[in-house]
Amino acid sequence: MSGIAWAPAGRRLRALARAELALLGRNRSVVFTALAVPLLLPFSVRPAVAQLDLEKHGLSIGAVMMTAAIGFSFLFAVYTSLVNVYVARREELVLKRLRTGELSDAEILTGTALPAVALGLAQALLLCTGCAVLLHTGAPKAPYLTLLGLVAGLVLSAALAALTSSFTRSVESGQVTAVPLVFVSMSGSGIMFPTQVMPEKLASVCELLPLSPAVRLVGAGWTGQLSAYEALGTVATALAWIIVAVFAVRRWFRWEPRR
Repeated sequence: MSGIAWAPAGRRLRALARAELALLGRNRSVVFTALAVPLLLPFSVRPAVAQLDLEKHGLSIGAVMMTAAIGFSFLFAVYTSLVNVYVARREELVLKRLRTGELSDAEILTGTALPAVALGLAQALLLCTGCAVLLHTGAPKAPYLTLLGLVAGLVLSAALAALTSSFTRSVESGQVTAVPLVFVSMSGSGIMFPTQVMPEKLASVCELLPLSPAVRLVGAGWTGQLSAYEALGTVATALAWIIVAVFAVRRWFRWEPRR
């Protein structure tokens, strides 16, 4: 019975995701940002990273670059692109019309996010493979941590995008409202610079930022530096952020245009 009950929901999600994927493919600027930025930005920070004493902290430049690339994928392939998607669909009354059909609110938000999340996942897997070959990072020592980090980062990025869209008046202003989280995450979540090389007090604060647990888990999967206790704490922090973000979306998400 449960399988029969889930079948219609699955079909509705696939149909909505296919429609969103077709619309995403038509927006060349969004596609370029989602695909190119996570690949190009890590190389822009490589000279600064190369100046750090990574070996002292058990890190390699390959692992740091790989973690940075996946962090940029969270921010640009999923978060910023979905902010624009949610705002555009709301302002075009697409979300309002979808609510009059069989789709539930959760199905609408999930189906709309699926293409960007799938793109982010595919990109992350490609980056992991490419870095292993080109930057000699090797196989991850704790692949389950990297997998947990990918799932947490993708889910949280989508939820934060939905929340940010609630306070965004237009697609154009989305380029502004998304900046604070992007800047804070790039600077403090271990994307541009590993938290391991930060002063201890600063690192302890930065580790509480929304995307920090996901980025930390992704990197720890390669280095294997997290103990079981630290891994559980990091997963718990990531889960707490997801719960808070989902609650905030349920409370404040706007389904009709902001006038």
